[in-house]
Amino acid sequence: MERFLVIVCAAAIGVGFYAWFSRVVDKKPMQEFIFSHLWLLHPNAICYWRAGMALCGFFLYFFTRYQSLAIFIFTFAAILDGVDGVVARSCNLGTKFGEWLDPMCDKLTYLPPLVGFAYAGVMSTELVWILVGVELVGQFFARRILTLLRFSGAANNFGKIKAIICFALVIYCALLDRNPEVINMVDEVMLACIVLASASIVFKFIPNRLYADILSSLNFCCGVASLILTHQHHFAWAIFAIIVGQLFDLFDGRMAIKHGGTKYGPYLDDIADFVSFGLSPAYVIVTKGGSFATLFSYIFFLGVAYRLVRFVTVDKKRIDLPEGIFNGLPSPAGALIVLGAALCVPPDWLWSFAALSVGLMISHIRFAHFGRVILKRIPKPLFFLTSAFIIIFIAFILKTKNAQMFGYLILLAVTLYMIAGRWFQPGRRSA
Repeated sequence: MERFLVIVCAAAIGVGFYAWFSRVVDKKPMQEFIFSHLWLLHPNAICYWRAGMALCGFFLYFFTRYQSLAIFIFTFAAILDGVDGVVARSCNLGTKFGEWLDPMCDKLTYLPPLVGFAYAGVMSTELVWILVGVELVGQFFARRILTLLRFSGAANNFGKIKAIICFALVIYCALLDRNPEVINMVDEVMLACIVLASASIVFKFIPNRLYADILSSLNFCCGVASLILTHQHHFAWAIFAIIVGQLFDLFDGRMAIKHGGTKYGPYLDDIADFVSFGLSPAYVIVTKGGSFATLFSYIFFLGVAYRLVRFVTVDKKRIDLPEGIFNGLPSPAGALIVLGAALCVPPDWLWSFAALSVGLMISHIRFAHFGRVILKRIPKPLFFLTSAFIIIFIAFILKTKNAQMFGYLILLAVTLYMIAGRWFQPGRRSA
């Protein structure tokens, strides 16, 4: 309990400071103060002192008795990771060296304590050293090649989410170290960090115009994997594959808008959506069985097909439909209704959720696009923090093998999206 209170206290102070600083950094008095104290508040200087704080916390935790103080220092330093970026953007102080230094200081912040906890028996030493190896390759070898190729070495979303998860993992390990009765899912989260670190490196070498097509292809692969897993009656894993596909689908459109794409991109995206959000959930319905399973699997399948065709042939051409607004519930959200219900309600009731999903998809009720509208209203630090929390929570569910809890989480997520999707409408004042 003591460690938990220390973490909460440090997190509250850190978040409060970050929120205050983000609001005042654009004001003239603060900018004048920053430029008159660049030795302390230059983005690179902030990287140095937050890494120094974390290393100090590492020493205090593993080599002294002041472990609570170490946890406080590390938690505060981890939360302040975004301060250097805020200063760099607001004061135009970003540099090429800063692009290299920021992720380097992140690694100096979380890798030493992770290695320490591994040798303390809290997690797998093999996985930790794999992560260390991937991080070193990305920081030195890959960045050197990127420089020669004149590619950007700046951190991407994979790397940012990975860093936040690693920060959270260190804090979680500190809780486990004193409370062994807490469920240990460190290795599962560590695997996610390794995957994200590897993806961060790979995507830096890919031409930007191919991002969207690659993400759509990965979405399609997730849909195919879900069909195979459903056939083997591994429903939780099949649904997990579809959710991963939805994450790819979330970003393929954004990448196409930001970096462009190929002429095959729109077709690939539509096929991937049809397989992942139409065919795969329909197969889950019929395989789960229950009342009217076959009938409503066809109804859902045709409903998604109609929704996608209407979107491509009609909705995209409508001038009265604001940009970023869907006419009817988008098919990924419709799929989530069915998939969540498949894990937590009796099969005989699954048809009702399928009917609800189809009704919302083919309706003319407008919902805001999650990526293009809702995410833009969410502060980036909160988005990355939420993403990290979701990954950790999914790891917890996989560790405990609680499929019903997974289903409830999915239904909660889609409910929150529908509320936000209705709230963030043009002309409506957001909270």
